[in-house]
Amino acid sequence: MLSKIRAALVAVLVAGGIAVTPTVSAAPTVYQAESGALSGGARAESEHAGYTGSGYVGGFVDSNRSAALTVTTSGATAGSNQLVLRYANGTGSARTLTLTVNGSARQLTLPATVGWASWGSVTQNVTLNAGANTLAVSYGTNGNVNIDSLAVEPVALTAGEAESAVLSGGARVESEHAGYTGSGYVGGFVDANRGAAAAFSVTGTAGRSNLTLRYANGTGSTRTMTATVNGAAQQISLPATASWAEWSTASVSVNSVVGANTVVVSFGSNDNGNINLDNIALTPETTTPEGTIELETGFLGGGAVTTATAGATGSGAVSLPATSARVIRTINQTAAGAATITLRYTASASGTVTPYVNGVQGAQLSLTGGSGWRTVTHTAVLRAGVNILGYQNATGAVLDNVAVTGSAALDARGATVPFTTYEAESGTTTGTKITPTRTYTTEAAEASGRSAVKLTGTGQHVQITLTKPANALTVRASIPDGTTAPLAVHAGGTKVADLTLTSKYSWMYGGYPFAESPGGARPHRYFDDARVLLPQTYPAGTVIRLIKETTASAYITVDLVDAEIAAATTAPAGYVDVRTHGANPGDGTDDSAGLRAAITAAQGTTAKGVWLPAGSYNLNSIVNVSGVDVRGAGIWHTVLTGANRRGGFAITGAATIADLTFDGDVTTRDPDDAPNSDSFVEVENGSGATVFNVATNHAKTGLWLKQADGFYAAALRVRNTLADGLNINGNNGPTTNVRVEQSTFRNTGDDGMAMWSWNPNNAVSRSVFAFNTIALPILANGAAIYGGTDNRIEDSLISDTVFNGSGVMVSSWHDAKPFGGTTAVQRTTLTRAGTRNWDWNTHTGAVWVFAEKSDITGALVLKDLDIVDASYHGILFSWNKAITNLTVADVRISGTGGATDAFTDDKGVAVSNAGSHGMHFNLVSGTGRFDRVTVSGVKGSGSQGMANDENRYTIQRGTGNSGW
Repeated sequence: MLSKIRAALVAVLVAGGIAVTPTVSAAPTVYQAESGALSGGARAESEHAGYTGSGYVGGFVDSNRSAALTVTTSGATAGSNQLVLRYANGTGSARTLTLTVNGSARQLTLPATVGWASWGSVTQNVTLNAGANTLAVSYGTNGNVNIDSLAVEPVALTAGEAESAVLSGGARVESEHAGYTGSGYVGGFVDANRGAAAAFSVTGTAGRSNLTLRYANGTGSTRTMTATVNGAAQQISLPATASWAEWSTASVSVNSVVGANTVVVSFGSNDNGNINLDNIALTPETTTPEGTIELETGFLGGGAVTTATAGATGSGAVSLPATSARVIRTINQTAAGAATITLRYTASASGTVTPYVNGVQGAQLSLTGGSGWRTVTHTAVLRAGVNILGYQNATGAVLDNVAVTGSAALDARGATVPFTTYEAESGTTTGTKITPTRTYTTEAAEASGRSAVKLTGTGQHVQITLTKPANALTVRASIPDGTTAPLAVHAGGTKVADLTLTSKYSWMYGGYPFAESPGGARPHRYFDDARVLLPQTYPAGTVIRLIKETTASAYITVDLVDAEIAAATTAPAGYVDVRTHGANPGDGTDDSAGLRAAITAAQGTTAKGVWLPAGSYNLNSIVNVSGVDVRGAGIWHTVLTGANRRGGFAITGAATIADLTFDGDVTTRDPDDAPNSDSFVEVENGSGATVFNVATNHAKTGLWLKQADGFYAAALRVRNTLADGLNINGNNGPTTNVRVEQSTFRNTGDDGMAMWSWNPNNAVSRSVFAFNTIALPILANGAAIYGGTDNRIEDSLISDTVFNGSGVMVSSWHDAKPFGGTTAVQRTTLTRAGTRNWDWNTHTGAVWVFAEKSDITGALVLKDLDIVDASYHGILFSWNKAITNLTVADVRISGTGGATDAFTDDKGVAVSNAGSHGMHFNLVSGTGRFDRVTVSGVKGSGSQGMANDENRYTIQRGTGNSGW
């Protein structure tokens, strides 16, 4: 029957006789930019050809960060409207502006145009009031574009009068009952005419829409009909109306496309019909489906770019112009299991796209070509918590978003993690809770939250109560130097395991590189991690008790417990099992050669993957990985152990390492000029490489990137390194477009995360640290950017820096290359960050902008930061050089000088929190703009909301500042 209806509809359309009456939108109202209100340095220009009107507006440059264009609409249509911004961007890279509609702001991404005389447009759906509305376009994050015009047009809402539809199966035009619209309505949907139908061609927009039926149902009970949109059918319920002359509406959510949509309303075989149909309307939904995740906010590699394709949701869509181009997005699943994934895309011609789930290649998906937006659905087995979903090899297609069943929001700041952390001092104990302090060379200074529990007597314990089920524990603890001791684990009143604690990888002495013998000056690095799989999964509410049951050590100091469900993964199809090449877990022999042989074998397979089943392997040397996926059964199940300071991976090319733990054997920090230990992963030339869901402990560094383009890492657990947790540099060549996200770093021996554009070598550019949690770096900073271009730290949590560093550092130190483009630190919370620098006898800041080697002249943005309980300064700007082109906005500094304990350091220098300022400009010159920067809770003698030494720094005070 439906095929006959479609055929009839096509015939009528060809004849040109169908009468569908859409609500046609008015012609766009165009507002020429040069006629708007200009401020902050925005100015009318006419240098570059191709503009409309009498010119365009420029001046959105780095030196005019408050530049803005404001227009006021007249006669706007209330409700959903389409705003089209015409612009030129000859910078060669995407730029951003801020669009504010009646006071509500959003960011616009403006892809590069061919040149300054080439004009493009971006489209946004906006909600307007009737008549006058205020539309403002301002500099944003990195600006540097020209604006030609803004056009506003109501979104087309289409309606179809039923009497003008193609009718079949006994459906007929009637006018017996009053109250209809148009010239009549359609009846005949009676039991004798089962299959009766009305078919429409209705103009629509891309994406999800509401199909609304206006109907009368005088039967006295709810009736049903079938609505079929572009071939997809679903039943719609139509409650009774008061009479046949009373009309009501009912809606159902449908997929629509740009342009003509075929809509059929029929009396289906499972319906009970008997209604009258007046008209239909197809209107765009204002919300996206539950679980929708925008792809343009993810990682783009291999040439993937954002695009402002009309009808895209969010801030845009993603184009994959080359076979190597890929997009990866993190998702958070509430539970493990099969999920349905719906990909929204548009493609002018039919093609395919290859999905990757947690780095494993899936079967190609077919994409149908044509106009408008479409969807394709696939299923995948996902793990609980963070998963990565990627798409590649979709030349010619533009991808908009994915909707994943069972997904939940990721944490707004910091890493979304599968474990729950329980602070020992928040539990109950028969031991002693250590008094909090931040004084270097004390246990408390290196404890999470600056406190812990010390067990000194046999039988003393500390206990926590699980708030979520768990079968695996990681305990961070400290014992005396030179000892090994058990820590008993009791669950629900029964002993279930002994944790073996060792001081082998802790305790250091002296100044950098901390090579003095035991008993030397400045003892530090007290804590290490030990972990254990429990014999079963214990439910929430179970008491976990940790007991010092022996005299093997004089004390055990327990800092925290991480508890989780340790689920195992299975081997992907076609992967080479390392055991077939001589790498056998648990046999105590070096498995490096067997792993190398398996990698070589996998390079000749279609799957190009190596599988390490659950077990413990010995990795006593570096293994090179190129073009192959090396994957284990999960970080709790596949463990590779180093020996004699050696072991790890060297990545070249588009390799993947996933789902395993590397436990190194590095016990001391190498001198800078005499390296003799290995990192877990060194990326020698890692274009397109991926590292996912791995843990590392006791390595020199977690990851050291010497050259990479499009490197991506997520769900890392980096613990107890002797140097940086992760360092991105250009030692082998330029390093660009690196993203590390959803990862945790704790007790690193230097910067937790660093981007280092070391001057003798190559720069780091367009790289991002996002959604990471960093705690307790025992030397240097939580995260740092040393030179480079267009790099960012954002959406993170950083806490408890220990010695000679800050929470975040932006610096020309360490022989860094100059800063270029826009460097940003934004949407990040810093807690108990900043330290006393014992070597320089100075306080540092929770955020430290340090112009050391050279002036910092590239654009620097510090935005939307929460600086909580800073140990000394909130933000420190130093020292004796210039910091220009600075923007500080929406920064909340609550509490400075939190290190309230006064002490004398090992050089006899008295230290207190005196002079701990909200912002300290320490003998630095330059100019910066400050808006909505607030300082409160300043502690310490002589501390101020702001100190500007010798008034060298020029402060441009904007709006909303207080406390300084």
